[in-house]
Amino acid sequence: MSTPMRPADPSASAPPPAVSHWLLVVYALVAVMVCVGGITRLTGSGLSITEWKPIMGALPPMNEADWQHAFDLYRATPQFEKMNHWMSLSDFKGIFFWEWFHRLLGRGIGVVFFVPWLVFTLKGHLRGRWARATAIAFVLGGLQGALGWFMVASGLVDEPQVSHFRLAAHLTLAFVVGQYLLWLWLDLRRARTGADPTPLDVGRPALWAFIGLLLLQIVYGAFMAGSRAGYLFQSFPDMNGAYWLSSSDYLNDPAGIHFVHRTLGWVVGFAGLSLGWRLRGTGPGRVIAALTLLQFGLGVATVMTGVQLSIAVAHQLGAWALLSAAVWAVSRARGPRVVGDLSAPASAPAGA
Repeated sequence: MSTPMRPADPSASAPPPAVSHWLLVVYALVAVMVCVGGITRLTGSGLSITEWKPIMGALPPMNEADWQHAFDLYRATPQFEKMNHWMSLSDFKGIFFWEWFHRLLGRGIGVVFFVPWLVFTLKGHLRGRWARATAIAFVLGGLQGALGWFMVASGLVDEPQVSHFRLAAHLTLAFVVGQYLLWLWLDLRRARTGADPTPLDVGRPALWAFIGLLLLQIVYGAFMAGSRAGYLFQSFPDMNGAYWLSSSDYLNDPAGIHFVHRTLGWVVGFAGLSLGWRLRGTGPGRVIAALTLLQFGLGVATVMTGVQLSIAVAHQLGAWALLSAAVWAVSRARGPRVVGDLSAPASAPAGA
């Protein structure tokens, strides 16, 4: 039986190192975006800008008349009328900054992605499979921006806060986009070196199940932020003396959401440490175990400090890091494959 041919120089058919650096930069910027989004939510800033202006909205108010107009628009929102009616223009400028910076960073990421992508494509550095895969990332990023406005719109009509379901969708898609970029970077690095790392001694289904568990926990983390459930119980391991909470609605009731998030935290903790033990002696195993312990500790600190901003944002970033470690592990667990022209199918058929 013949075997697929490997090119003499695997990197000759792969995009140049600049593409790898570009993917890593965008991945890091999305991580920063997640942190800024967390600050925006936790400071109650997300509804301070009531208009969707993808181009002109990049500029903040430039004079007092512009600031007064923006403030007047905000004063017509349910959030101001029901919660923040005490705010002055000076107070408004404080929350306006975070929402404006969040949107500006999103626009910046779009530019940092699209301009190099266009240059790389025109130069022929991205073709075939790589052109398609990176184009998908750009589309997902655009959808993320649209979903962000869809989320904000839910808090401008009747309720003084955004829908926690839309918030969860917005946050989860940000995580998915970032991890997809990481996956492409790992794949490109593997293609350029032509080296297949020793497969991890764990089945891919177990790792994918762990990733699914993490995404579910991330969704409930967004539910916690959207419903302000994190402020309910500032004790651990009990919840103001209780260890079990019954609720008729674990999707909308803040107490029920808090209970589910805590319960999932224990499950993620045991699952992460179990994976770390199974993969002991490997880089992904050590990282997953360490990040699992760190993330659990940050979760405890978040609720016990009454959702202190810096700790809560670190907790969100910890979820990003742990999910990235799991994606790294899945990449390592895929096993050897043929390294060939990435504009063609991933492997060539074997002949008899």
